[in-house]
Amino acid sequence: MTTSKPLETIGQKGTDANEIAKEVIEEPKLLSEILEGLSSDTGRIRLGCAKVLRLISRKRPVLLYPQIDFFIRLLDSDNNILKWNAIDIVANLTLVDSENIFNRHFAKYYSFISDESMITAAHVVDNSGNIALAKPELTGEITDELLQVERNTYQTTECRNILLGKVILAIEQYFDQIEDKDKVTTLIRRQLKNPRNATRAKAEKFLGKHGF
Repeated sequence: MTTSKPLETIGQKGTDANEIAKEVIEEPKLLSEILEGLSSDTGRIRLGCAKVLRLISRKRPVLLYPQIDFFIRLLDSDNNILKWNAIDIVANLTLVDSENIFNRHFAKYYSFISDESMITAAHVVDNSGNIALAKPELTGEITDELLQVERNTYQTTECRNILLGKVILAIEQYFDQIEDKDKVTTLIRRQLKNPRNATRAKAEKFLGKHGF
């Protein structure tokens, strides 16, 4: 693969990914080079490009939307960092998903919420609030997936307790959209006895805010 100037910059130590993302947004023709960089043999270039793409997906999702199928395929990457970035990017692209492509791949995306790796599952949970806001028609399905976290098996019980705290924060983002609030508050009430202090605190704050 020929190394272009943007890729050379990404490969340098101390590179500002935000500046490169801004440059690509201003000059969209550079996007193909950043996408190509994901297959670089140089780890710093490969992961730097992933970071730049994640930033672009947040700042200008419409620019990456034509590549949404590519990022959905990247969810199957053996490289966890590329996978985690793909999870974030796909979530950001739901905001401009006029063709409902995400909806058709919902099961695939949410299969990672039960991944044994807490980090992989956490990326899905952390993005769920924004996905629900972008895709209100999926509110019920997203909520059901989040509620399953309590029953999922992760590497340790503490991993599940951490994830449950993240579930509370995700639900907080779109709580007003949820029709069956009882099943949500029932789970959150149970977290008042969660052995993890931070998760208990999140449950207390949520229930207090909503008058339960």
